[in-house]
Amino acid sequence: MISIDTTEMCSHLQKKLFEEDGPYHRLWTAVQDDSELTAVVRSRQLHIYRNGKKILVPVGKSAPKIIREDRICEML
Repeated sequence: MISIDTTEMCSHLQKKLFEEDGPYHRLWTAVQDDSELTAVVRSRQLHIYRNGKKILVPVGKSAPKIIREDRICEML
């Protein structure tokens, strides 16, 4: 299970990720279950990496930023 420091994360994004009915909650559980995925909070946003390559930045108030096509992006 991944633990991240959420103190610097956008409050809108926290709700979308951590509340069970949030639109990004499935992404968060996938990150927790997949050992190839890592997550880092930068600039109040969550950056998701697979094997060290950035793939996705789900954001709080606008559309998520898909950096690289990946199977996790299909969950959006």
